[in-house]
Parts: sequence; structure tokens; C-alpha cells
Amino acid sequence: MKNKICHLTSVHPKLDTRIFWKECVSLQRAGFDVSLVVAGADDDVVEEVKIYGVRKFDNRFERILRSGKSILGKALEIDADLYHFHDPELLSVGVKLARRGKKVVYDSHEDLPRQILTKPWIPKCLRGMMSHLVEWWENRHVRKMSAVVTATPHIQERFQKVTAAQVVSVCNYPIISEITPGIDWENRQQAVCYVGGLFLERGIFEMVHAAGNAHVRLKLAGSFSPLSLQNEVEKEKDWQLIDYYGYVGRQEVNRLLGESMAGLLLLHPMPSYIDSLPIKLFEYMAAGIPVICSNFKLWQDIVEGCDCGICVDPFDSKGVAEAIRRIVDNPELARQMGDNGRKAVLEKYNWNTQSEILLKLYNSLLD
Repeated sequence: MKNKICHLTSVHPKLDTRIFWKECVSLQRAGFDVSLVVAGADDDVVEEVKIYGVRKFDNRFERILRSGKSILGKALEIDADLYHFHDPELLSVGVKLARRGKKVVYDSHEDLPRQILTKPWIPKCLRGMMSHLVEWWENRHVRKMSAVVTATPHIQERFQKVTAAQVVSVCNYPIISEITPGIDWENRQQAVCYVGGLFLERGIFEMVHAAGNAHVRLKLAGSFSPLSLQNEVEKEKDWQLIDYYGYVGRQEVNRLLGESMAGLLLLHPMPSYIDSLPIKLFEYMAAGIPVICSNFKLWQDIVEGCDCGICVDPFDSKGVAEAIRRIVDNPELARQMGDNGRKAVLEKYNWNTQSEILLKLYNSLLD
């Protein structure tokens, strides 16, 4: 008889890449009976994973206070052998399930206390105090979990200090089959790209200015946040060099990566970024294009260690432009860096290596 697994989320969409396509689908294919409870979704079955929708609250504070009750009710109705939840606001739900003798796994996607320090909806004068309070609260609840899954080794190290439960790092590396190398280098435009959320702290102004300084096209895809930021950026004189596509699907992402000579990732050195492992970094590598990214120590170890790109000061638009010109003016160097990155993903930085870690954890908990 198959072990019943139930994943829970009050925040993410039902087909979230990490939760559904990577974790749930991998577990279903490994022989588990997998369900997913999602706030705001319709009941469905996708890739043999049973999806159950519960009520979604649009107001942030109402969601935090009330979503847990409906998700807990559906979780108990499913009566799984192991529950795996993905949002800090569901920690109290996890504790209630653990008290009923269930195996419970907390999946920490991000370093929440460090994120609090940069949340725009929290007054700056309160962020430090709230960060400490949230860390205390999260640590207290985590001690009652059967295991913790983290998206980076940095978060793993943090939780290993506060709980005796198993803590494993399951990194958000790409699914190899989703990204393939693009057109021949000889046919590519003198263009670089960025695909992802368009925020101030993710370097949108620096990318636009660097494209202007380097005199190359910048293929830009993603949604602006806040929406008013788009109007500000479009007023920049270098916007004439930008090809903006808005939010695009996976097929269009592959096309943009495959036509570009490098991928940009100029995140600002914020506490929640410097120890992160953004999926975009590895998607660029998987697409076989060089990476031009912020010179964070962790990223430098990966990019320079694989010789698959150039690390730069994200605030130095002229320095970024020089890195872009070095790639664009030397297509053979660009090709070699791209090949190096692709090889590293095929050998190490891919979801297959991480799904094995997840399956090993599940088997140890359910044996």
C-alpha cells in the first residue's frame, strides 16, 4: 500500500515550480500517493497528483490569521502519513498535526527573519524588532517538526542549531529537460537578457544603465513591482535599448535565453540575497549562456569555480557594461563559458540530485 503524502500551501499557486513540478511530481513518480492542498485553487488532478482547493483570503493579515483553519481541516480529512508544508504562517498547523502523531516536514524556501528586514509593508523602525521576534517564533515551532527542508545550505545551518530533527538542504536547481541550449552563436544578437521579478533591489535600473553603457539590447521579461516602478524605469534615456516582453511562459523564456549572449543577475547585497541560490542563476547556466552576476561570495564560488561567467559590483553600471562587452566582443569565450555552465548543471546543479535527497528523507521518516 502506498504511503499517503500531503503538501500544504496557503500562499503559492497550485502549479508552483518547486512545490508541484519538482517535489510533488517527483514523489508521485517515486511511488507515493501525493495530495496538494492549495488556498484559492480548484480541485484537480495533474500528473496523478490530487489537488484540493480551500478558501483563499486576499488580505495579508486575514490570510495569516484564518487560512490555517481551512487548510488544517482539509489536511485532517485527507489523513496522510506525512504532511509537508511550505509557508511559515502554517507552522501552527504543522504543530497541530504533529500533536496528532503525524510526521510533519517544514519546507523553508527563504530566510524569513532576514527577509523581514527588507519588507516594504513593514515600517523601517519596526523591522529589526520584528525580525528577531519572527526568528524566535519560527525556531520555537520548528523544534516540534519531524524534519526541516531548506532551499539553501545557509538556511539549513541556521535550523541545525535550534532543532534535533533532521534538517536537509534541497536546493531549487532547474529540471534539466525544461531548458535547452539555443540557436548557434553566430546567429545571436548582440543582446543580454534578464527574466524574473522586476524590483528596485533586483537591479532594474543598473541593468538598463549597463545596457546603455555597453550599447547592446537588453531582453527584459517579468512583472514590475510595484507597478509604478515601470513608469519610472521607462523614463530613463537607455530604455530605448530595452526589449520588454512582460510576464512570459516557459517556452518564451527558453527562446529569450537561447537568443541572448549572456544572462544578467544584478541583485543588491541585501541580507536575504547574499546567501541565496536563485533559480535564475542556474537557468542561465542550463541554457548554456554566460552569467553576469553580483559578486556575492557564494555566487563567486559557483560562477568562477565553473568558469561560466563574470562577477561584478551590481552598483557599478560601467563595470557591468565592460563585462557585457567582454562577452559580446568575444563570442568564442562566451560559448566556452556557456558550455562550462551547462556542463556544471548537467553534472551537479540539477533537480535530479536534489530529488534524491528529498526521497531519502521521506524514506527515513516513513520506515
